[in-house]
Amino acid sequence: MKQFISVKDVKDINALVKQALHYKANPFADKALGTNKRIGLLFLNPSLRTRLSTQVAAQNLGMEPIVFNVDKEGWALEFTEAAIMNGTTVEHIKDAAPILGNYFDILCIRTFPGLQNRADDYGEKIINQFIKYAGIPVVSLESATLHPLQSLTDMITIKESMDANENLKNKQPKIVLTWAPHIKPIPQCVANSFSQWVNAWGAANFIITHPEGYELDSQYTNGATITHNQEEALKDADFVYVKNWSSYSDYGKVLCTDASWMLTNAKLATTNKAKVMHCLPVRRNVELSDEILDGENSLVTKEASNRVWAAQTVLSEILKNA
Repeated sequence: MKQFISVKDVKDINALVKQALHYKANPFADKALGTNKRIGLLFLNPSLRTRLSTQVAAQNLGMEPIVFNVDKEGWALEFTEAAIMNGTTVEHIKDAAPILGNYFDILCIRTFPGLQNRADDYGEKIINQFIKYAGIPVVSLESATLHPLQSLTDMITIKESMDANENLKNKQPKIVLTWAPHIKPIPQCVANSFSQWVNAWGAANFIITHPEGYELDSQYTNGATITHNQEEALKDADFVYVKNWSSYSDYGKVLCTDASWMLTNAKLATTNKAKVMHCLPVRRNVELSDEILDGENSLVTKEASNRVWAAQTVLSEILKNA
């Protein structure tokens, strides 16, 4: 693995998941792998789990992680080629990224969509400019359209849960991605990425359910069954992934605030005692009810904890192939 931007950088999802679960059981199995190596974590928007889990993962491999919050501590960066920089930006990515490439062995970037211009966001200008000019492996800690570390974490959590359940060990699980209400526009990153990974995995019956107008970009959802009927989608589900996202077609807009889309225990009654997942942070009793989050069906805490092993696996693969 030379970089980690999407599932397209992964040759074998099952092998990555297996390695992650190995690290979970043996956190310091490769504690010398990253000796004398530095990893830079650059954040252009806030983070909790992504930042801390990647730091822990790097330290487990013997690496020295250095965190820099570009949005709060650095100069405003310019990403447009041939820009006339007579505005608010102070430093061009062509000048900044090569220096970072000399400081670090791996560069991790977290950015965020503006949700104003779909072409700009889906063109992934920011992370692609870092890749172009840094000259070292780049890991996405979330980009404008995808969140691959979260998705690898989700696959790890699903496989771990299947292995622990005799009824699911040799079964093709039914996985449902369901839209949930939110009070503000939220990017499609997590939903896009989860869809991309489950479809690439190819070992599940995958259903996506959402209100009309919330169809995701088909490049990520091809292979899934899509329905506007949440009740129908949830029937016999083994895993339910809950996530809000704003409209892709009417880009960045909130088209529906229907509270009835929030998942409750009553809705889980028709599932196969489905385990419920969410990437966090979550707005309680808006996106997900307390009874779900605090109940026995929730995998949310385990899922978030598994972020360490996803990051550690990706970093180790890059170090081994350096």
